[in-house]
Amino acid sequence: MPVPHDIAAETELWDTYAESAFKNDAEPSFCWTQYTGHGPGPELLRSPESVLEVGCGTGRALAHLAQQGVKAAGVDLSPRMVQRAGEKWAPLGVRIEQGEVLRWLAADDGKYDSVYSIFGAAWFTDPSSLFPLVHEHLTPGGTFVFSQPPAIPGAYGPQGMYKGGFTGKAMFTYRYSYKPEVWERHLLRAGFASAEATVVDAPKAGHIGTLVVQARA
Repeated sequence: MPVPHDIAAETELWDTYAESAFKNDAEPSFCWTQYTGHGPGPELLRSPESVLEVGCGTGRALAHLAQQGVKAAGVDLSPRMVQRAGEKWAPLGVRIEQGEVLRWLAADDGKYDSVYSIFGAAWFTDPSSLFPLVHEHLTPGGTFVFSQPPAIPGAYGPQGMYKGGFTGKAMFTYRYSYKPEVWERHLLRAGFASAEATVVDAPKAGHIGTLVVQARA
C-alpha cells in the first residue's frame, strides 16, 4: 500500500537541503555514482537529443549534457533549488521547472529520448506510480536510467528517512528500496521492453556500491 507523502513538508525539507547542496561556483558534472569520477557516464543514455531529469537537484548533470548539445530539461520539488539552478544554467539552454514529479509528468505533454534520475525522484517516488508516467514520456526506443544506493539486505519497499540529523524539527521523506530483480519487474510491468538492474561496486572494497537501473521503451 502506498505511503502518504506530505508534499508541503517534503518541499520544505528539500528547500533546506538546497541551501547546503547548491554551490554558486559549481561546474557541470555527470556521474551516476556517489564517487567522483567512478563508474559509467552519460553513455548509458545512448546519445539522446533530448533528456528530462526527474529530481534534478543542483542541475549539474543537465548542464553537462547541455554543453554536449543535448536539449536538457529538469523538474525538482524544491522552489529554492529550481530558482538557483535555473538561473545558473539558463545560459546553457537548460530548462528547470518546479513541481511534484507525478503531478508534473501527468500535466506535461513532452516526449524525451531519455529520462533519468541520479539519486533523485526515482529514489523517492513510488515506482508503481512513477514508472508508467516515465514510459509515456519516452520516444520509441527511448531510455530510462536511474541510480541510487542499493537496498540494505532485508529492508525493502518504502523506507522512512530523516533529513538534517535526529534533533530539531522532524523533517523526513520516504525512499524506495528493492532487490535488483524487483526493480526490473516494476519496469517491465510498467510497459518497458527491457530492464536491467546492477550494482556498481565502490572504488574501495567493502564500501557502499551504487544501484544502476536501465530500461528501454
